[in-house]
Amino acid sequence: MHTAGAFVVAAMLSEAVWETGKMVWQKGKISADRVGALAVGLVIAIGASMDLFVLVGISFSHPLIGQIMTGILLSRGANFVHDLLKRAEGIVQSKKEGQPTQRKWIF
Repeated sequence: MHTAGAFVVAAMLSEAVWETGKMVWQKGKISADRVGALAVGLVIAIGASMDLFVLVGISFSHPLIGQIMTGILLSRGANFVHDLLKRAEGIVQSKKEGQPTQRKWIF
């Protein structure tokens, strides 16, 4: 059984990934700037094995899944990722206080 906080964080991160993907297609055409930012974010996250989901206690059975989704989020820039992390950490911390252990998600 997973905590309610883990579900909220997963939903928040899922929405952020989806909304970022939607920015690639704007005004009936592909946005070259968004594609470029997406490519850079993916190269950084995969190249450095970065996984934002692990930081909030959500693990995937294959690490590349978390790395790709992290790369998509990185493409939004520092302010977006910082704000997203602060919200996610707040949810995890508030739920963690009443729980002896944090469970891992495995997909």
